[in-house]
Amino acid sequence: MISRRQFNLGAAGAVTLGSTTLEALAATPTQDALVIDAMGEVREVYTDELCQEMIDSGLNSITVTLCDPKSYESQAYDWGMDGVLQYNRLIESEPAFWTMATTVADIDRARDEGRIAIFYLFQNSTQFGRELDNVDVFYGLGVRSSQMTYNFQNWAGAGCNELNDSGLTVFGHELVEKMNDVGMLIDLSHAGMKTMADTIAASKAPVIVSHSCCKALFEHNRNTTDENIRAVADKGGLFGVTQMRPFMTHQIDNAIHYYYEHIEHAINVAGIEHVCIGSDRDHRRLVLTQEYLDELKAEEGPNFKREEWPLYFEELNGPRRMETIWDGLAGRGMSEDKLEKLFGQNVYRLYSEVIG
Repeated sequence: MISRRQFNLGAAGAVTLGSTTLEALAATPTQDALVIDAMGEVREVYTDELCQEMIDSGLNSITVTLCDPKSYESQAYDWGMDGVLQYNRLIESEPAFWTMATTVADIDRARDEGRIAIFYLFQNSTQFGRELDNVDVFYGLGVRSSQMTYNFQNWAGAGCNELNDSGLTVFGHELVEKMNDVGMLIDLSHAGMKTMADTIAASKAPVIVSHSCCKALFEHNRNTTDENIRAVADKGGLFGVTQMRPFMTHQIDNAIHYYYEHIEHAINVAGIEHVCIGSDRDHRRLVLTQEYLDELKAEEGPNFKREEWPLYFEELNGPRRMETIWDGLAGRGMSEDKLEKLFGQNVYRLYSEVIG
């Protein structure tokens, strides 16, 4: 089997970014496999070299979080608006690398142009408040998916860190119906298991859990039960396996096999047509300097737990991680047909059905 790295990339020299030296390979213009990150990061601090590496790795599309999801009421609405404007400015300032996406046709266009298509996601539904018309407002601004909850209780339901999950609320049912009607994809990452199950049942359209792991393999609040993974698949949706190491293991070194095992388990439970990759990760090559740790503390506040860092697997630290995953799974016996579904075809199909 031709590896993802061999197919997309030709030979070149070595490049040093920060303290890391790695093999830099020149991209071929032909992209054989469609590669979509169902939930990842793009930041203003990315250098041109880093952005180009993301493209050279074969990445075609990313769904990004617009704003901090830990906000409520009027603040959440304002932060949502600010997030849209911030990403609009980012995309407009770097037209060689990014293009805003609202339909799968934008993915096709980005591939043809050698750019990355960026879809907008809210990681909470608090941006809508209790005003269903706000779903229309943000849809009109380009938001194409939203989580129902983020870790804790909101108007729609319970997050995964609540001690008691009473399920989808009356307003939550109304919100599901509204999102279905306008064509906004429902994301159930960070939801409590009952809220998740209720939402899957209530939705007329397929849903996504864009970034989670398997509770059957590792107990963590952010992980998902096999029962709910099956329910997502039965609805025609997708389960995205994230790259957050603490969701899979306490082990830090030589631990990448745990990630592959979660992908393989999800496929065994849901079927290959219903699993994707949602990294939830930065694309920079990170070094845990004190300066970076201070940045994290400022971003996360009381949610920052030093003992969980690094959140990433070192093998996946940087912009070329999709190649590493492709080659790793291929080495474990996954066929090229299954890899192509996992890496992009499944997300493209779901977005086509729900977003358009």
